[in-house]
Amino acid sequence: MGVRDKNTIMDEMAIKRALTRIAHEIIEKNKGVDNVVLIGIRRRGGPLAYRLAERIESIEGIKVPVGILDITLYRDDLTTLSSQPQVHRTEVNFDINHKTIVLVDDVLYTGRTVRAAMDALIDLGRPTSIQLAVLVDRGHRELPIKADFIGKNVPTSRQENIAVLVSELDGDDKVIIQEIVGDS
Repeated sequence: MGVRDKNTIMDEMAIKRALTRIAHEIIEKNKGVDNVVLIGIRRRGGPLAYRLAERIESIEGIKVPVGILDITLYRDDLTTLSSQPQVHRTEVNFDINHKTIVLVDDVLYTGRTVRAAMDALIDLGRPTSIQLAVLVDRGHRELPIKADFIGKNVPTSRQENIAVLVSELDGDDKVIIQEIVGDS
């Protein structure tokens, strides 16, 4: 089984526009950002959270705290990942108690990653609320989880994958629909 790039659905400019819109929506929904912190889910949610913080600061003039959350040990598929899953550090160097947390991820699919992230957050403290910002919502939810802020809704089939590339990790900014292809 492999994947084949099918279509680029967001280029660098589209990602910038989506993040700018999400930043405005976060500010509007929370009537400012005085009590807001951003926490990116490790790998691509982290760079996206930092980019949102930059946009919020340019709009509001307020530097919003940003953290990175590793959810490896909270996943419900941990035993199927690897016999030795790689655990990375959670980097949340501020108090989350009584804060509005905007959890940031690249793609919302089944909802299981977000559920694991919420479990990890609750182990760190008791926030006032948790909101969810995603660059792409592709549907196919298995859990009752809905994003508060969405860059782009992309209906997909289960034979497709969404790949988000960010320059910080991948050297490029784009979102690609990939087709899952079998070995024939």
